[in-house]
Amino acid sequence: VIEWQATAMETVEIISLMLGAAWASGINLYAAVLVLGWLGGAGHVDLPPGLDILSDPLVMLAAGAMYAIEFFTDKIPGVDSAWDALHTFVRIPAGALMAAGAAQGLDVGQAAELAALLLGGGVAAASHTAKAGSRVVINTSPEPFSNWGASLAEDLTVVAGLWAALNHPWLFIIALVVFLSLLAWLLPKLWRALRKSFRAVRRWFSGDAPSDQ
Repeated sequence: VIEWQATAMETVEIISLMLGAAWASGINLYAAVLVLGWLGGAGHVDLPPGLDILSDPLVMLAAGAMYAIEFFTDKIPGVDSAWDALHTFVRIPAGALMAAGAAQGLDVGQAAELAALLLGGGVAAASHTAKAGSRVVINTSPEPFSNWGASLAEDLTVVAGLWAALNHPWLFIIALVVFLSLLAWLLPKLWRALRKSFRAVRRWFSGDAPSDQ
């Protein structure tokens, strides 16, 4: 019984890492790589074989350089949304691959890794959509401080989320389910807000913005 409980707990921990890596990648891929790579390289966590590469010094150096670029780019209104649009083709596939790499720790065959790849891609797409969509709405504000606050909050959320995924797997899994449920509920409202924002930007560029007089 004790051995079965240990195996079950290890499975939950790997699933939590799998989902956490995918979710964090959708928000800030480079921060996620740095956090997991540093924890694995420093011996604080045992990364599954598929994620060992994150601890490679060259991988961490590249991730650190890209994180430094994103740290500043992500705080410029408009530029942050362009960066997010470009990274749609980076964060989601990377999140899927990180989830599949984490699933190798389950040792249950290629079918499970494929399922993890698809699930990880879906989770990364959800967190990326929440980040990118909220940034478009925030960019309708003329001041830059909201962008700065949102960017810093996202970075801290990635670190806190990965810490929870590694140390409190059940808590993270429950929080992720709540997040996905809220996102599903908010998506229609977010879409309406995005359409309104796009119309406002189109009017501004066409010179049809309403006058105060």
